[in-house]
Amino acid sequence: MCAETVDKTKLARQFIEAIPHSQALGMTLTTIDDGVAEITMAYDEKLVGDPVTKVIHGGAVSALMDTCGGAAVMSHPAAPIGTATIDLRIDYMRAATPGQTITARAECYHVTRSVAFVRATAMDEDADNPVATATGAFTLERGA
Repeated sequence: MCAETVDKTKLARQFIEAIPHSQALGMTLTTIDDGVAEITMAYDEKLVGDPVTKVIHGGAVSALMDTCGGAAVMSHPAAPIGTATIDLRIDYMRAATPGQTITARAECYHVTRSVAFVRATAMDEDADNPVATATGAFTLERGA
């Protein structure tokens, strides 16, 4: 692993660990590369939105996808020093399977002078059937 990849991984981890909400949801950074991030969120009863079906609340899924999108922006070769969500559109395809870990994967696919554009997918263990997809726009704060 090259020093640049290690630095991006460290930066993305710090980005995620600095957000108490991410910690409370149990998010773990699993992959980081140039403009790509993957974060998992283990199933937890405290995240259930429907006590009858035991399905994870959609807000937890959206927070996972938002955080993953931000991490993808932070790891982009454009080297931003900060980012914030401008817009995030989420399409929920189905309920996540109770008891299963949810994994979000985001790609920062286009960067302008001040805005980064991201696509993301959230999956549980049924990798052929997405839980949700998202598209988003994030601010791009650059260094001096």
